Amino acid sequence: MKLLFLGDIMGSSGREAVLRQVPIWRREWNLDAVIVNGENAVNGKGINRETVQKLLAAGVDCITTGNHAFDVKGEISCFEEFPTLLRPLNFLPKTPGRGSCLITTAAGQKILVVNPIAQLFMSQLVGSPFYAVDELLRQYNLGGNVNAIVLDFHSEATSEIQALAWHLDGRVSAVIGTHTHMPTADTMVLPGGTAYQSDAGMCGDYHSVLGVMRENAVEKFLNTYIADKKMEPAKGPATLCGVYLELHNTTGKCTRAEPVRFGPHLINTTPFA
Repeated sequence: MKLLFLGDIMGSSGREAVLRQVPIWRREWNLDAVIVNGENAVNGKGINRETVQKLLAAGVDCITTGNHAFDVKGEISCFEEFPTLLRPLNFLPKTPGRGSCLITTAAGQKILVVNPIAQLFMSQLVGSPFYAVDELLRQYNLGGNVNAIVLDFHSEATSEIQALAWHLDGRVSAVIGTHTHMPTADTMVLPGGTAYQSDAGMCGDYHSVLGVMRENAVEKFLNTYIADKKMEPAKGPATLCGVYLELHNTTGKCTRAEPVRFGPHLINTTPFA
């Protein structure tokens, strides 16, 4: 099974690049499923119905989010309307939407996508991602009633991501971090067969500060008071970042994990270059 995971889509630059490139990669790389994090897809914070529809039409199978999931006003109903649009799993119980979903490939393989959020350095009141994932996995068995289990762990601290990955090694196909907008150089397969990368990176303009217009971001470090200065997403050419995965069709464990970086501003690496 061949999967592509793409990190946080940042603003219109990243959004348009993903919409343009995903159909090409689905065809050329013979992908079975594509998962993307869309929490920054609309003006750098949040997602809306129009964006969800465009991503799904372009060949994205599941859209994960994070701490900015509900930041677009009036769009919270999207999380009830679209079964494959996720909000963090360990948000409090009365939160709209769902934190996991099952997607089925054209070949009939079932993939469980799970979207926990970290506790460290996050503003929301959330439950433990460790206990939340453990509870969910009581219903699913990798290589049993599901063919793959992929986690998008939306986290600031790499220590928390690594700890969850080791906790789940052998029980899930992949644990991939999102949120920091910078791709890490630690793509690997753990001993139990779980793929890992601390952060997938963003899909956006890297001539920026984490996807924000660099002039605005730099000014925040130079001036204690900035009146009504919004942090606008950078709108230059986007680089797409993520992780390519190959999974064993029977066990669901990862047999190959490769970083994906494609665009003008980072050293490019793709699995079939």
